[in-house]
Amino acid sequence: MPPSRFAASIEVPGLAARRIAADILDGVLHKHRTLDDQLDGTGAHPGLKTLADRDRALMRRLVSTILRRLGTLGHLLSRLLDRGIPTDAPRAQSALLIGAAQILWMDVPDHAAVDLSVRLVQSDRRAAKYAGLVNAVLRRCAREGHALVDEVRTQTLDLPHWLFARWAAHYGEATAREMALAIANEPSLDLTVKSDPAQWASRLHGEMLPTGTVRTLLHGSVTMLPGFPEGQWWVQDAAAALPARLFGDIKDKRIADLCAAPGGKTAQLAYAGAQVTAVDRSPARMARLRDNLARLSLSAECIVADAVEWPGDGDGFDGILLDAPCTSTGTIRRHPDVAWLRQEAEIATLAALQKRLLQKAVTLLKSGGTLVYCTCSLEPEEGEQPIAALLGSESGLRRVPITPSEVAGLSELLTADGDLRTLPCHLPHADARLGGLDGFYAARLVKS
Repeated sequence: MPPSRFAASIEVPGLAARRIAADILDGVLHKHRTLDDQLDGTGAHPGLKTLADRDRALMRRLVSTILRRLGTLGHLLSRLLDRGIPTDAPRAQSALLIGAAQILWMDVPDHAAVDLSVRLVQSDRRAAKYAGLVNAVLRRCAREGHALVDEVRTQTLDLPHWLFARWAAHYGEATAREMALAIANEPSLDLTVKSDPAQWASRLHGEMLPTGTVRTLLHGSVTMLPGFPEGQWWVQDAAAALPARLFGDIKDKRIADLCAAPGGKTAQLAYAGAQVTAVDRSPARMARLRDNLARLSLSAECIVADAVEWPGDGDGFDGILLDAPCTSTGTIRRHPDVAWLRQEAEIATLAALQKRLLQKAVTLLKSGGTLVYCTCSLEPEEGEQPIAALLGSESGLRRVPITPSEVAGLSELLTADGDLRTLPCHLPHADARLGGLDGFYAARLVKS
């Protein structure tokens, strides 16, 4: 990006954050790049280094709000634009989305939201001709937008039709609507702590969930929060923290964590006293896992390999945790880009991979060993169905149902078969920001 495009941000506070937000939105909506790729690592937007923490937080909130409310924003702008959103200038589209999101859902004065969006299009050669249009539409949005949003008042607009239809068919329409409503709220920060969760909940101005996770509404850089430098906790959704606990007492047992990065479950297993072998095919993700373990003063054998091809060590493992690659539709509340990047056709492809990984996991398991399979998907093809197929084809495996006591008495998280199935609308709270869970499935099998 030419330096001149950043020069204006020095003169106009907040413009750089909005310009980078527009770039990242363009990356998601037009170039099919994930938010994670654009926010962290080698592919991160170069302009992020120039932003102060406050502007970086603003940029992240802008992007996540727009992706969380994309369907509603599209409907609203179609009502305010006689000829639809300009298609020949992506920056004009981004400016309209950014301006409208601030007017409708963020604590930004309307005049500032309009002015900065106009400046955004003026600084782009292809979009500059739409400056007047952006100004007029956003001024009208400030006058009429809230009423237009209240007219529709349905979060089903903010999910792709194919995805909501699947959830309605599998979970029932009422539950699917509750899930969509939960996803519309910006989620809390969930932390797995090494010890004394009640004390950490107090220190971090949050609360302790029944499962022991600490949940807080603190935002900003997690590295600045108490306990981070000392390795007292790690970021992990409350639902994601449940599968690793299903092994029971694993002190001194040999556990393989397949598809392990970024390592939250690896950390749980290591802290519980297991001898952990973490396997992941991505060198970059494995490097991040090693960094996380080092900060937490935990250790595991880390192997960069494709789990399907990995031969193991010949001795067999007491336990296998397989957190399989999936469509990740259960994580949309934390990763709203997933809703717009995934396609229904991908489910079958990933289900085939999950089948191969499950078959491999069985071969790595000792007789009498425990296999915990989990995915952060809400699609039955990636959860219940592959487990049913595996049990049907492997006579040496049996399901060990999860009991309510293993999930803090929250029996609503368990299926009739005794598997774990968390939904975004589970764990409701009077403050919607403190409620909800990622969608997870987990089953526990034992090799006879």
